[in-house]
Amino acid sequence: MTSTAQAVETFPSLDPATDEVVGTHPVHSAEDVAAAVGRARRAAAWWGGLGFAGRAERLRRWKGILARRMPELCDLVKAETGKPTGDAQLEIVLAIEHIEWAARNARKVLGSARRSPGLLLANQAATVEYQPLGVVGVIGPWNYPVFTPLGSIGYALAAGNAVVFKPSEYTPGVGAWLAGTFAEAVPEHPVLQVVTGFGDTGAALTRADVDKIAFTGSAATGKKIMAAAAERLTPVVIEAGGKDPLLVDADADLDAAADAAVWGAFSNAGQTCVGVERVYAHAAVYDDFVAKVTERARGVRAGEHYGPMTMRSQLDVVRRHLTDALARGGRALVGGADSVGDRYAGPTVLVDVPEDSAAVREETFGPTVTITRVADMDEAVAKANDSAYGLGSTVFSRRRGMELARRLRTGMTAVNAPLSFAGIATLPFGGVGDSGFGRIHGPEGLREFARSKAIARQRFAMPLALTTFARSEKTDRIVSRLIATLHGRHSR
Repeated sequence: MTSTAQAVETFPSLDPATDEVVGTHPVHSAEDVAAAVGRARRAAAWWGGLGFAGRAERLRRWKGILARRMPELCDLVKAETGKPTGDAQLEIVLAIEHIEWAARNARKVLGSARRSPGLLLANQAATVEYQPLGVVGVIGPWNYPVFTPLGSIGYALAAGNAVVFKPSEYTPGVGAWLAGTFAEAVPEHPVLQVVTGFGDTGAALTRADVDKIAFTGSAATGKKIMAAAAERLTPVVIEAGGKDPLLVDADADLDAAADAAVWGAFSNAGQTCVGVERVYAHAAVYDDFVAKVTERARGVRAGEHYGPMTMRSQLDVVRRHLTDALARGGRALVGGADSVGDRYAGPTVLVDVPEDSAAVREETFGPTVTITRVADMDEAVAKANDSAYGLGSTVFSRRRGMELARRLRTGMTAVNAPLSFAGIATLPFGGVGDSGFGRIHGPEGLREFARSKAIARQRFAMPLALTTFARSEKTDRIVSRLIATLHGRHSR
């Protein structure tokens, strides 16, 4: 898509490991965004009219392109984010699985279904169905530039909507590639378009004539998105990061728990919204667990096992959190403030960190983890829940895993495995508190991008007509006795 202006402003996409220019992209203006939304409005009518089967067939075409050209997309993700090729492939594979699930299950979840009309309106046939919203604006992040936005895009498309996607300014090439391959699969109309640029472009999309905004990013930006969307009463779904805890019970498999803690904390350089940032370990196993984490963490190397910090300014946040933690009595068993360089941050394991420190209270979004000793799991749950965030969580316990999972104030919990909820297409993904609201993935994710439509159809006239001015006093007396008989008894 080109700008309507004669001189198009552009910006480069850079490899965070080398600052090499990966690509150049336009800075789309508010007028450009409005034009894209207008095209999407017209495309949405066609796309919605295809029905579930027609959309599923085309989504599978797109899925096939993604699968066949996955090495190409992996290279682009690696170039724009710096993550290893294997990690890029993992997020693409998961995204493909979600597209397939949404395409296969949209009719089942959103199709017309009968509801009971109740006794008083037994002459009615009651049905509910879910209709497309129209045009959905998706504002995506840079840390998982395929998996995360496609959790909204794929489900919005399966539900019958057209999408205008604004990728992060750090990964515009990935967004353009996704839209380009979709156009190959669906050449008839611009059902999925991309607009690129900075915050002003995202703000323009939020204020445009869209029917919903799906945003992934920081809580602070999420609040701005909500405020702007409120001008038009545009509904939003917000996934705004987390400070995710991992609980280790006295009967946990410590090797598995330590491996999960290290992977959850350091994979993707810690730039994972559901990554492990805090660990609460039972006193009975604390020392052994810390030793196992420390041993594994020492074998993790920045630049080999994970890439650079994609957003350079995040290095300052990581450095500030580590400096504050150490100044307040925390100890770095691995790494420390001096492990933060100008592109990479080495893995850091912290212990004895006060609960009111920035390293425990604020989202670090870097390769650091705090481990805290607790007397029991009640204390672990209390500390884990004492957070403004509530996105994901993890529990390692042989006997009490499900019980502890239910007690955690988070949208998702993995038991005895790291982050498994993200890869299961049937499970909803989202949080509470400063982690946002609304859900993507699963049936809930499909319904997030549709509006419920209730239809009541009279099948025959009732002898007791209630919705008429011709209703008699006799009818009222009969209805009164009927309700008293049906509902007036004391329950036992």
